[in-house]
Amino acid sequence: METGALSGGGILDPEGAMDRMRAWKGRIDKLAADTRAMSERLDGLRVTVSDEHGLCEVTVDNTGALLDLTLGRGIQRVAPEVVARTIMDTIRLAKTQIADRSQEIIAETVGTDSAAARAIAERVDRRLRPEPDPDEWRPGSGYDGHGWRG
Repeated sequence: METGALSGGGILDPEGAMDRMRAWKGRIDKLAADTRAMSERLDGLRVTVSDEHGLCEVTVDNTGALLDLTLGRGIQRVAPEVVARTIMDTIRLAKTQIADRSQEIIAETVGTDSAAARAIAERVDRRLRPEPDPDEWRPGSGYDGHGWRG
């Protein structure tokens, strides 16, 4: 007469234990592969954005670092502070797009169910989407393509 602990997947069932270990290893291997895929896709991520008036074009990498800045001829017709604000706003927009794309990559590769995936997504969001300053200038509140509307 066999007891439940000796057969049928109990603690003393070596074959059942091996099956559980193989399943666990399979999940770990898949998570490692998914994490590598996520990392590779995030590492290669770049976004280029132009402002709506053609004053500048910026390229940022997956960390939000500015990689390239191109200024258009229109900057000669506007005040330097408008150019500076436009550049900063365009960088913020590029960072927002990088954050959005990063969230998509995280969801596509490691999913959103695990605590680790949620922690990665939150860290990316905090780094690329800082809390807005309510006193800071916002797009559309100044330069209209023809001049400064203070």
